[in-house]
Amino acid sequence: MGSYDCQNGVTPDLRYIPLSYSHADSQATALRLILTLFPHWEGPGNKVEFVRFTDGITNTLLKIINRKPGLTEEEIDNDAVLMRAYGMGTEVLIDRERTESPGLTQLLAEKPPSTLFSRAAVLLPPLLARFKNGLPIPLYSRETLRPLGPGNASGLRGVARKLGHWHAVLPNEGTGSSEWQATLGKQDEGISLIQPRRAGQSMWAVLQKWILALPVNTAEQRDRRLALQKELHWVLDQLDDGKGIGEDGLVFAHGDLLCANVIVLPSDESASTEDGIAPVTFIDYEYAVPAPAAFDIANHLAEWIGYDCDYNMIPTQSVRRQFMAEYAKSYCQHRGLDSSAEAEIVARLYDDVDRFRGIPGLYWGVWALIQAQISQIDFDYASYAELRLGEYWAWKREVDGSREAAGEEKSLREQRWSQLA
Repeated sequence: MGSYDCQNGVTPDLRYIPLSYSHADSQATALRLILTLFPHWEGPGNKVEFVRFTDGITNTLLKIINRKPGLTEEEIDNDAVLMRAYGMGTEVLIDRERTESPGLTQLLAEKPPSTLFSRAAVLLPPLLARFKNGLPIPLYSRETLRPLGPGNASGLRGVARKLGHWHAVLPNEGTGSSEWQATLGKQDEGISLIQPRRAGQSMWAVLQKWILALPVNTAEQRDRRLALQKELHWVLDQLDDGKGIGEDGLVFAHGDLLCANVIVLPSDESASTEDGIAPVTFIDYEYAVPAPAAFDIANHLAEWIGYDCDYNMIPTQSVRRQFMAEYAKSYCQHRGLDSSAEAEIVARLYDDVDRFRGIPGLYWGVWALIQAQISQIDFDYASYAELRLGEYWAWKREVDGSREAAGEEKSLREQRWSQLA
């Protein structure tokens, strides 16, 4: 199923379907799209059904199955498709010319060096096609990792291994549109733009672009944008030092590694790691961009809190060290480094992730402020923005010592982060 050539390990030009999904007429438009993609799903003996997922707060996600008589649930799921329809106005947040380019699609799905081809080795599931406002993606398994806790050792290790693989083998220079490359060259009245160590694509450039896109209709909004720009300059001075692993301190990061974007591969495809850890794959790479490895890891660990921001789920020091150890082992293996380098990488990453722990709050807090203005999805983005920005402010108060100087208690998130076990 799909457009991936298993023998040659290449993705041909992605098919384009000149149709749109409509939120107002969901089932009819989704059916028209899936029957265009799979005409053999039409007619007697086919029963197409739709399941709306609630995991996405950027896009509408539909699982589409063909419940043919005589098939088991596993067989039905093996042919399932996840249809992702973009939220209104998300082109402000996502450079789709870059994230859906055939070159990036091939890069993420191609066969890694020195491995036999299998789905377990593929860095991302191949795309099936594009339509006007979304993508259909093969859904290999109905098992997605939910917010993880210390008890889910298998899930923890599977994600760490795959992320280490990603960061080790994917080149981080990327390609992009002229608009993306020119982001830092824009001029905006009252805004002093950042100048990262490396020009062009990076998570720093993304955050700069998002701050420029914040609403400025009121004096309060203008003041807030200026304040957030000031914070961006501050964190860049603190963290953009090129000392992380990878080329010039950057790797090609997934950028949005919440647990719903982690898929456990089916047992017949993934059987068989020596220690019984089920391999996983990642989906939804529309926020993928060069970034410090510590940002990608800190972002994944931050996502354990879920959309309801349950800070009791933040991983403790011992859990983070387990993650770093598994990541470093995978990174060294796929990078061709001697295993003696693992301990040094664990130590560097542990400290670096600690330094970056507040940045996902700033990143997704700014994102949510924009979504609060443009999104039609039923989600309280404004409240979510305040929670995520609150994580950033709590982290900064630890860094600059102002919380301790004021004699105030640590936030719950910071308490959990500093807990040993």
